[in-house]
Amino acid sequence: MRIVCISDTHGLHGQVFVPNGDVLIHAGDFSNTGSEGDVERFAKWLKTLPHPWKIVVAGNHDWYFQRKPKWARRHLEGIAIYLEDSGCEIEGVRFWGSPWQPAFNDWAFNLPRCGEELARKWSQIPSDTTVLITHGPPHGTLDEVHPRHTGAITSEHLGCERLAERLQDLKPRLHVFGHIHDGAGKFQRDGTLFINASICTEAYQAINHPVVVDLET
Repeated sequence: MRIVCISDTHGLHGQVFVPNGDVLIHAGDFSNTGSEGDVERFAKWLKTLPHPWKIVVAGNHDWYFQRKPKWARRHLEGIAIYLEDSGCEIEGVRFWGSPWQPAFNDWAFNLPRCGEELARKWSQIPSDTTVLITHGPPHGTLDEVHPRHTGAITSEHLGCERLAERLQDLKPRLHVFGHIHDGAGKFQRDGTLFINASICTEAYQAINHPVVVDLET
């Protein structure tokens, strides 16, 4: 199964060359301001892509999916599978998606850092998940922000501590996320391939490339 991973396009998806594959994953922040118009434009673009299956998770910029979830999801009907603390199975591969992340500048799908609410969200992830899709990274993995963007002396890890704890037991084969643009890339550990699929840089330039993974089924 060829899986094409993207995230954090922030309304600039039209600038992205998306390779063909079996499953396209967008790990959130397809919106810029989170308006209904943002979602409509994203859905129209998504519909033009040839991938047989498309899976979408919302991000902290995708306000419409938190404020008006019923209407937001309708825009993706017949186009993509939207996952929000839910899963799907495609050709025996089990996917689970969730938009939550530690509080970040009072955006959408925020919960208190290191709090029990985040722990409860991650406890819902089934133990047999093959591919995990979250908007934000786990703490310590592809989650560093360069000092020039924070004013700090050293890089900061902004991933979720509670998610990192859950992954100690979960160990999916693939974990796709975005959110922290500076962390774009991939990393292998303990049988899990971690992918920060952010397309945009911290300067919101859509110059990073989609990541393609061939998953044996």
